[in-house]
Amino acid sequence: MIRIVIVSLSLFINIFTSFAQTATSINPFIGTGGHGHTFPGATAPFGMVQLSPDTRLIGWDGCSGYHYSDNVVYGFSHTHLSGTGISDYGDILVLPVQGDIKRYEKNKPGSKFSHNKEKANAGYYHTFLDDYGIDADLTATKRCGFHRYVFSKTGKAKIFVDLKHRDYVNDSGLKIVSDNEIEGYRFSSAWTNNQKLFFVMRFSKKTKGSEIYKNSKLTTETNIVKADSIKAFFVFDLDNDKELLVKTGISFVDIEGARKNLNAEIPDWDFDKIKNKTKIHWQKQLEKIQLESKDVDKKTMFYTALYHTMIVPNIFSDIDGRYRGLNDKIYENPGYNTYTVFSLWDTYRATHPLYTLIEQKRTADFINTFLAHQQQTGRLPVWELAGNETNCMIGIHSISVIADAIRKNIKGFDYGKAFEAMKKNMEQDKDELNYYRQYGFIPANRIRESVSKTLEYAFDDWSIAKVADYLGNRADYNKYITRAQFFKNIFDPQTHFMRARLNGGFRSPFDPREVDFNYTEANSWQYSFYVPQDITGLIKLHGGAKNFKDKLDLMFNTESKTTGRHQADITGLIGQYAHGNEPSHHIAYLYNYAAQPWKTQLYVRKIMDEMYHNAPDGLSGNEDCGQMSAWYVFSTLGFYPVAPGSNQYIIGSPVFDKAVINMENKRSFSIITHNNSDKNIFIQSVKLNGKSYNKSYIMHKDITQGGTLEFVMGNKPNKKWASDVDDIPVSKIEDCTLLPVPYIRDNAPVFFDIKTIELKHIYKDVKIYFREKSEAKTGKNFQLYLLPFKTNRDIEIEFYAMDNNGNKSYIVNANFKKIKKYRTIKIKNPYSTQYTGGGDNGLIDMIRGGENFADGSWQGYQGVNFEAIVDLGMLDEIHKVSAGFLQSARSWIWMPEYVEFYYSGDGKTFTKIGKITNDIDRKEMQTVIKDFSIKTGNIKAKYIKVLAKNMGICPKWHPGAGGKAWLFVDEITVE
Repeated sequence: MIRIVIVSLSLFINIFTSFAQTATSINPFIGTGGHGHTFPGATAPFGMVQLSPDTRLIGWDGCSGYHYSDNVVYGFSHTHLSGTGISDYGDILVLPVQGDIKRYEKNKPGSKFSHNKEKANAGYYHTFLDDYGIDADLTATKRCGFHRYVFSKTGKAKIFVDLKHRDYVNDSGLKIVSDNEIEGYRFSSAWTNNQKLFFVMRFSKKTKGSEIYKNSKLTTETNIVKADSIKAFFVFDLDNDKELLVKTGISFVDIEGARKNLNAEIPDWDFDKIKNKTKIHWQKQLEKIQLESKDVDKKTMFYTALYHTMIVPNIFSDIDGRYRGLNDKIYENPGYNTYTVFSLWDTYRATHPLYTLIEQKRTADFINTFLAHQQQTGRLPVWELAGNETNCMIGIHSISVIADAIRKNIKGFDYGKAFEAMKKNMEQDKDELNYYRQYGFIPANRIRESVSKTLEYAFDDWSIAKVADYLGNRADYNKYITRAQFFKNIFDPQTHFMRARLNGGFRSPFDPREVDFNYTEANSWQYSFYVPQDITGLIKLHGGAKNFKDKLDLMFNTESKTTGRHQADITGLIGQYAHGNEPSHHIAYLYNYAAQPWKTQLYVRKIMDEMYHNAPDGLSGNEDCGQMSAWYVFSTLGFYPVAPGSNQYIIGSPVFDKAVINMENKRSFSIITHNNSDKNIFIQSVKLNGKSYNKSYIMHKDITQGGTLEFVMGNKPNKKWASDVDDIPVSKIEDCTLLPVPYIRDNAPVFFDIKTIELKHIYKDVKIYFREKSEAKTGKNFQLYLLPFKTNRDIEIEFYAMDNNGNKSYIVNANFKKIKKYRTIKIKNPYSTQYTGGGDNGLIDMIRGGENFADGSWQGYQGVNFEAIVDLGMLDEIHKVSAGFLQSARSWIWMPEYVEFYYSGDGKTFTKIGKITNDIDRKEMQTVIKDFSIKTGNIKAKYIKVLAKNMGICPKWHPGAGGKAWLFVDEITVE
């Protein structure tokens, strides 16, 4: 009996030690340096409150409110974003002070602090305020924040409450309810247009006075104080324990909601009790994946990554179930928890697929939240934040999340309702989707980021097709599986890159390294591999597996230098692979599809080793609400969801000796790695449930039904493992094969004497048909294209391809305009390679740029003036001269300060015609096009000079303050 008790006690101790270490094996400071944009403060799993220090007031690297390089803290606010590229939140800032108040940036109260007196863990944060001698401890429940401040001296102390902090405040209110309770609200705009937050705050001691500042002036109002700017000091007498507690309940519904949340979640004043309760909650969460590893740093990286996937999305409903809809109405308890902060362009790739393994009930809640958005606004979320749709990023990737859940048979939401919502969103009457459906791609001269949008919409269409197939709806399956192949229409067979389509051909000049507005936070290298729904089809476009593998090799081994505009998100480069941003995240796993899994093993290990480490700058890019971390979680386990919705996980290179995934169905899946080390990165053999396994992928059902996956590793590749055609993952579209559109080889829109038009197609065994666009009105049929043809006049043509099976491509248009041969132009300062306007002659080609500044028609000049001389070819009588300019202040583009015109007969001596000063408001954010024109009084000239003065730098009020301003010009006309 005694022996049994001892063994049981030993077992209990081992289990408890493992259980406790899971929660303490995280480092919330990972990602707070560099460009990770994480915060170190206290939060509960998926909690509404993120109680964290604010050390930075503005700037890209201050998006989370905290950066590890800072040494001043301005207080502790109750909401923060994790890893985003745009800032918001920072609601209800609290700062304890004692003695003389120290002020720092923008005359704001704050305190110096140092990292050697700072610590953080799951649900807990501590620092020391050097200027005031105060120990600050923070913890949080789902909807409440709990502060404990221990002062170094007794006597008077103050709590500073700032409702103005960081964001633009639309309205705010503060009311003293009693001698230890205040309440209020803050309505603000930043990334969101209309965030509404309410709070109730209580102090453990009675206040001995207060100072409330309304728009910077001390007020004596006794009822609720309302203003755009409210800041207040609350005074306390400290006794011998020198401790002051502050607890805050928040709500996005109303003040009573905040009060209910506070009463329910922190009913007393026991800080350690709440701290420990939240710690236990975190322990249970993190135990959903258990590890065995002697590598402390890797284990810390893993659990911190898992932790970062569990702090967003945030619960949005109150304790009673009420929540604020996207239509600003209050809804009663719908029977599920509603959530907010859906960074779907990032998280659909790996974060949400991770939830389908370890958060299935919560996944159903997420999707029910999506469907509520659809009901309230008519649209599924794109990037939702605090009850607002930001419409940030591209695609409609809530569609992918829904499809992945349905395909994995996750219950708890209405499949039929979800399917109808998915279809409705892809059929919206929206310009970019209208073009997408009309042409089979998005034209670059119509919509920005046309390449990325075409590719990602095609994946969304594939997601709908997979659900249609699951539900047995053949008609919808055929429709959407056809559109899922639109990527073929932007694949250039000459360069084997995904390129912008323009005027019947591909946009030129072209550099795959160039970062421009045809791609979303990326270049062509990174997006040319984004076809997760049909990798077999992509390989075929490359001419076979060898060419595809060579292209992958070149990507990882070419020069790590980008051209074009600076894009802060493109970081973590290995060749042109950019791990710091999401479009690259699946690429290392593509070798498996080409029967070279050992190269996937090589590169995923390289990425894990080089792009992640246990330090504040331990992430190679923005955390992006869990995606950067979800990649690490999956990859260290040994597999990754390249195409969510396919139910396949592609095998990489496992890192840990043992990992166990504990699922909600009470089953577990173990990954055991033998002969594991930093050098033994290559798979020698695999067993699934004791049987030899030669496939380089594993299905979702193999994991969820429970079992064991065993790897034997070595330091040299086993090139025979998973190299057979039957062992590679399947990603192909076999039904309703789309015939790609043809293209024009030289699609320059203007010419002088004669234009040769040559039509091409990626496939040899197809026929191309064409006609002049004007002939469509007469009913003339398309004619068969046989050879290149010439024209000496303006012409607009339309053309398509047809294969031997009668499959017809979409119709493509092209427009060519003849300009006078003798008219030329010389431009003094070089224009941006991103905005060439079609070259020098683009300014005199009589083709006017539209409201999309990235449509290829505009010439862009950054930080320099525009100066050009037009040679008319002969002495002529001039009546009027004009130059067109565009303003899009959101994109750093402004009208010139002024435009001056000159004329000359010899090109050497110029006489001033006149000067036109800009009259467009610099703060006008809508796109404006303006012609600066002047009548000349019938002068005779052979040369016209145009000088436009760039405003130089972005003004102080602009988000790009101090950066070089852009000047966009098109077209110069001489009458």
